[in-house]
Amino acid sequence: QVHVVESGGGLVQAGGSLRLSCAASGSIFSINDMGWYRQAPGEQRELVAAISSGGRLNYADSVKGRFTISRDNAKNTVYLQMSSLKPKDTAVYYCNAVASDLQTGYEYMYWGQGTQVTVSS
Repeated sequence: QVHVVESGGGLVQAGGSLRLSCAASGSIFSINDMGWYRQAPGEQRELVAAISSGGRLNYADSVKGRFTISRDNAKNTVYLQMSSLKPKDTAVYYCNAVASDLQTGYEYMYWGQGTQVTVSS
């Protein structure tokens, strides 16, 4: 079982910055890929950014150049630095972790509870 906890959300004015963090813990799992998704009311959940254990990056077009994802493998922690925030970035942001069971090798997907990001105009 992997426990995923994210934090760092809040209220910020347009043009401001926030830094989200997410820590995944589990003694019998190996964390492979980690990423951030977001979901606004009435809309589908969408990928924001993802990073593999080897550092391969993937960003949504809407956040390229403004958001930066990074990872500390030793701490199983992923960060999302958000700058030049826009009202359209307002959403609940969820951390995602793909982990392998060390005994079987099977992969499982885990989600954090979510953290609210609100950007005012």
